[in-house]
Amino acid sequence: MKEIIYSDRAPAPVGPYSQAVKTGNLLFVSGQIALDPVSGKLVTETIEAETHQVMKNLSAIVQESGRSLENVVKCSVFVKDMKLYDRINMIYAEYFDEKTAPARELVEVANLPKFVHVEISVIVDLIN
Repeated sequence: MKEIIYSDRAPAPVGPYSQAVKTGNLLFVSGQIALDPVSGKLVTETIEAETHQVMKNLSAIVQESGRSLENVVKCSVFVKDMKLYDRINMIYAEYFDEKTAPARELVEVANLPKFVHVEISVIVDLIN
């Protein structure tokens, strides 16, 4: 059994997918890019601003399930340029405690939706 989770505090999906799907004790949050949910515009002034918006979007969806980013157990980070790693990581670290940070991979890809620089998806433990 699956339940669709939707937050109006995050951008609406731009294709045939859900913001998040809850099944069993897990929440799978679709990859988020730096779309401002109010204006619908991309936040791309700097990679730091872009990463903050991505994390805000993820947080809004996770909160809709009654959990927080503290409950994230896995992150998948996709970047257009590995040279941005340190700058993305600096912002990412503001959202996760290093001692309890989720498992993660960060992968460079050729392109991302709307040609953004970073996209992040998460898996959330809904029990602990």
